[in-house]
Amino acid sequence: MRRLAAARASESGLQILTLPQMAARLAGGFTYAVTAEQMEPGIQAALDEGGFAELDHVRQLPGMTRAVARALRKAWDADIDLAEIEVERVHDLALIEQRMKARLPSAALTPPDLRNAARARVDHAAALLGPVWIERLSYVAPVWRPLVNALSRVVRVAWQAPDGADTAWFESVVEPLVKLQPAAEWVRVSCADPHHEVIEALRWVRELLSTGRAKSSDIAIAAASTAAWDDHFLALAGDAGVRMHFSHGIPALSTRDGQRCAALADVLLRGLSNERVRRLVSLCLGQGCAVDRLPENWLSVLPRGATLPTLVDWQRALEAAKRNLPTFDTGNTLLPFLALLAKGPVGAAEAADALLRGRSKHIWQAATRSAPAHALELTLRQTRLPDETDAGDSVEWCPAADLAAAPRPWVRLLGLTSHAWPRRLADDPILPNHIVTAARLDPDPVEKADRRHFAVIADAASEGLVLSRSRRNTQGGRVGPSPLLARSTVERSLSRERIPEHAFSEADRLMARPEEAAGVEQIKSALRCWHNWHRASLTAHDGSFNAEHPVIRRALERVQSPTSLQRLLRDPLGFVWKYGLAWGAPQEREQPLTIAADEFGKLVHELLRRAVDALEPVPGYAAASDRETETALQVAVEVVRETWPLEQPVPPRLLWSNTVDHAARMALTGLLLKEISEPGTRSWTELPFGQARGLDVAGDRPWDTTVPIEVPGTPIRIQGTIDRLDLRSTGFAVRVTDYKTGRRPKNLNGIVIAGGRELQRALYALACRQLLSGPPRVVARLVYLIDEPLVLPLQNLDDALAQISEFVGLACATLQRGIAVPGPDVYLPYNDLRLALPASPGYERRKRAEFAKAASPLSDFWRAR
Repeated sequence: MRRLAAARASESGLQILTLPQMAARLAGGFTYAVTAEQMEPGIQAALDEGGFAELDHVRQLPGMTRAVARALRKAWDADIDLAEIEVERVHDLALIEQRMKARLPSAALTPPDLRNAARARVDHAAALLGPVWIERLSYVAPVWRPLVNALSRVVRVAWQAPDGADTAWFESVVEPLVKLQPAAEWVRVSCADPHHEVIEALRWVRELLSTGRAKSSDIAIAAASTAAWDDHFLALAGDAGVRMHFSHGIPALSTRDGQRCAALADVLLRGLSNERVRRLVSLCLGQGCAVDRLPENWLSVLPRGATLPTLVDWQRALEAAKRNLPTFDTGNTLLPFLALLAKGPVGAAEAADALLRGRSKHIWQAATRSAPAHALELTLRQTRLPDETDAGDSVEWCPAADLAAAPRPWVRLLGLTSHAWPRRLADDPILPNHIVTAARLDPDPVEKADRRHFAVIADAASEGLVLSRSRRNTQGGRVGPSPLLARSTVERSLSRERIPEHAFSEADRLMARPEEAAGVEQIKSALRCWHNWHRASLTAHDGSFNAEHPVIRRALERVQSPTSLQRLLRDPLGFVWKYGLAWGAPQEREQPLTIAADEFGKLVHELLRRAVDALEPVPGYAAASDRETETALQVAVEVVRETWPLEQPVPPRLLWSNTVDHAARMALTGLLLKEISEPGTRSWTELPFGQARGLDVAGDRPWDTTVPIEVPGTPIRIQGTIDRLDLRSTGFAVRVTDYKTGRRPKNLNGIVIAGGRELQRALYALACRQLLSGPPRVVARLVYLIDEPLVLPLQNLDDALAQISEFVGLACATLQRGIAVPGPDVYLPYNDLRLALPASPGYERRKRAEFAKAASPLSDFWRAR
């Protein structure tokens, strides 16, 4: 801001420097103050050498480099000579300082060394510097005080100091600042929490700008420490249309360059996975690095659902992709890249060199300088980048220390709570109070500085000062007001739901004007939904729609599977959502610790299919011995154990191996339950029927797999796969088996369709009747594989099919009339569409009577056995 003022005033020849820069100018020889980029690698190397009396056992801990750098900075600023203190801990720190200085470039000097070099050439100050003004600083660190006083004996040195500045040590002229009339009254407000404070601050800014009372460069918002509000300002300032400058920098992870670093750290720290590698490659493309050489179609060839947690899995997946598409080849590019990532944090430097460029590389280097690669997740969150917005035409958001040095007439101070302003002094972890007293190590403690900055800012706020605090912190706990508010006016408590005098964004404006918001179509729709939620009658938001709706017609005309048919009968509203509107729950992409119950069932069925297919036609499943059956199953287990991780998410290797072994035990129970006595009986598993044209399955099948299967008396056609089919050689008798891997039902006697839950065995039998000539005599049964096998045959197939036909016809007619009600399965834990229903149990209670009335024709079937 001082450079901007100089440019506007045409102050030609004026040099604006910090105290270290002034000392470097006087010292000459291209010297400069040591930077963090040079300190931290030197400190890390010094710690690696070891040989310390007290710090040796903690020297490798994460954060040690930062802690040592912070302690050295405090000691330097306080002008403490570590070599003079006879304490082992201080000797260790002095040894680190000595080793670090030996690794610095000759021009890089620590603050005490730079000060001493400048004092040695102070006689040249008249030619090198001329008159010196110290402007608006309220505190000068002790390390620079001898140099400033020495300068005052050679050239004119004046200090334009605000009230309360620590000037007792200064030997020259103190010029008081020209004081403006401070704001007539402090406005004190309290908000719900830090997020609410940000909203109120932006409302205040928008009011000042829109009314013309202030320009952006006249407005500042500050806090003693900005961490609690940074993310909220970053997210909401864009919606407010306000140019905002972050003097302390913006989080690196809020930029695309920072996200590249985050994606790389995610892979290195958590290991390879399909999703992590895809994200990393998508962010790194276009930088001129190794991933730019990947073919364009490499993502589409690899399986989307597979987790691929190891390099071996990636190699196998690439080999499978090569077999499926001979022209595909990424082995020379992708595999070396993946091998590099598989090294983990050990290969962090090498991976960064290969994948990061420009600002991304600088962010990575800054994050790895102060801590080992294993702490990347923490250091990347703390890394900040300079804000590219010009402070001269922006609203300022900054720490109070920055604002005190360049105050503005319109100020809003945030976080004036008992613990946040002033902040409390904490012991230094390397040099605690019992080793070096806090008064000596930190002559300007944070509590004293916060009070001074508050006073300076308040005195300079000539147009307006708003003091804001939260009633609760970010964790929801109550917090009290700061002691700095004792002299302020009566506090005004702001409600989160209040109608603001001036909105900060379009959404905020509409919330303040309900009559205007009601004209927005999206809001109108939301309001209708809210009103319908409170009505007891059925509405368009409860599954009511126009009769003969084309969406329903298309959903019923599609070929149904047993799963979709069960949803039609047990949850008509869910059927409309899933098969009419194509809604679906998001799929888990990360590596799970277990697989879902339905996926476990598919695993058991896959093992059964592979084992039986291996036994057919020679020697034949029916004729195979137990040993041959076990051998076939073991081959199937090994194949599935290796192929499934390439197709879908599976648990980590040990858990996955145990899961497959458990599934194999269930599959063996089903395989050994043959109950086949007639020679020549053929068996099939996972036998398809009713498939679409062009999807005919090759191989020896007892029927044409594309012939449609119709549910008698209904418009419904079905397709699916029969878990197991045993067909006599004469063709007049057939047995279908539906394997169950879940828990046994409580009532085992008399299960027919179980209210629509058990349709498969009856539908399998229906397919056999329509596809086999005769028609044959069909035996349909359920087989529970858990624990001891349990066989439940269907006693009367004709009655079951008649019941299903009536049930299906009634469900179709209900939907065609424009009524889709939640069925008995809607609130089950495994229902993936449960999230689409209102979470409040009051909704179900309010609508229960109308739902029951609309579903009365179906309720009898829901209670059927």
